[in-house]
Formats: sequence, structure tokens, C-alpha cells
Amino acid sequence: MRGLEIRASPERPRVFDAHLHIVDPRFPLVANAGYLPPAFTVTQYRERVAGMRIEGGAVVSGSFQAFDQCYLLDALARLGPGFVGVTQLPQTVLDAEILELAAAGVCAVRFNARRGGSAELADLDRLARRVHEIAGWHVELYIDSRDLAAVESVVAALPAVSVDHLGLSADGLPTLLRLVERGVRVKATGFGRVDLAPAAAMAAIARANPAALMFGTDLPSTRARRPFEDDDLALVREVAGERALWQNAAEFYAGPTPTTPPVAAEQQDGTAS
Repeated sequence: MRGLEIRASPERPRVFDAHLHIVDPRFPLVANAGYLPPAFTVTQYRERVAGMRIEGGAVVSGSFQAFDQCYLLDALARLGPGFVGVTQLPQTVLDAEILELAAAGVCAVRFNARRGGSAELADLDRLARRVHEIAGWHVELYIDSRDLAAVESVVAALPAVSVDHLGLSADGLPTLLRLVERGVRVKATGFGRVDLAPAAAMAAIARANPAALMFGTDLPSTRARRPFEDDDLALVREVAGERALWQNAAEFYAGPTPTTPPVAAEQQDGTAS
């Protein structure tokens, strides 16, 4: 994974931020249900997490970024080794485009069943298998776990899958747990947007599969009832242990080596921070 390796963590735990968004006003945004997020640049992200030992992460495309790849490639170049990309693609994407993105550090395709901006779930099986065969990518689902039952057999049969934000709902947790038992990973993220008790849900997921949980900040927490708080990381560590902060994600996010070196610090955003 882009220069990362698993090793023992000191008192301040090593962290892979498995879910973050970069919103750079230099690149186009698409209003989603009338919503456009405020800027959250690479510089702003680094400032917000300066007190944590974050050594890698996954930049995730949001609904408001649709199929734009320019912002994502720019963000990965600025963040440098250790960070990978999770993009949204139409089912008509060319093989060559997938390979170009993989060479820049993209390692997954996202299906946003919650808010749109991605391919449709009807394309899940075909597109997921295609990107895995071409580039070794996995699939990420932003979906209410209450809706997982309709696609459970498809998801369970895919090569590699993760589900965002603990699946969002307590009512769908039994379905999510069945999938976890079959190898699906779950992001311990977005505690300010879920309709469940995070600690209880994480404990159940960790019991089903200790390798399943992957911590993420979900910064800048767009449209959440409350943004990420540092205590969220402490809760994940308490409930699921340090493997949920680094090891699980480091083992899951196996991505290609980037071909573009990080942009120099003095060139970082092109906007005042």
C-alpha cells in the first residue's frame, strides 16, 4: 500500500483515516438536493488532524463531486504517499481510464445509494467485478443498512466490499452483521449522522469479525448532525482496539504505487487558508 507497513504503535496510536473528503473550490461541484459544501482543502484537513498521528488515509468522492476526477488526483498528489482514492465512476468508464486512476493511487469505486452522484446499484455487480479484475479495486457502499437486504446476495459474492458509517441504522444491523461474517468491512465513521449507538454497533461488528472495523474521521462531516470529534477516535480505540485505527485499513487498502510525486508544500492549495 503506497509505502505503508504494519508495525507496533506507540502511546499515540498510528492512524489510517479510512474516510475523508476534500472539497477544493478550484474544481467543479454539483449541487446535491440543493446542497453545496463549504471548502475543505488539503491544508485545512492537515490543520484539523495535526494532533493525531495520521500516516495514511482514503480520500472519498462525495455526491457533490459526481464523476469529477481532477480534484481527487490533485488531492492525492498533495497528500502524498500513504493516501489513496475512492472514486465514483459511470458504468461506461473505459478500462484505460480505470488504469490511469489506479496509477495515480485510486483503489476503489464508491456507490452512493444514499445521496446519488455515483453509478446505480443496478450496475453494482458488473462494475465491481470489472474494476477488481482490471485494477484489483474494491467497492465502497454508502447505503442505509435497512436497504442492504435487497442486495445482500450480490454484496456477499463480490471480491471485496466496505460499508460506510456503520451502516447508518440500527434496524439493518442484523443484515450488516451477516455480511461482516462473510468478509465485508465496515467504516467506523460518521457518528454524527448515524441512527444507532456507535459503541454497541462497533462491539457487535468486532465480535463478528475483528478485522472488519476501519476508523475514519469523515471530515469535514458535511450535512452531519454534528462533525467529527477527537473523542470519536478514542471511542473506536476503546471498543475495537488499535487494530481498528490502523491495521485493518492497512490490510484492506492495498493500492498501486502512485506515479505522481507530492506537490511542494508552498504550492499546496491555490487558495488562501
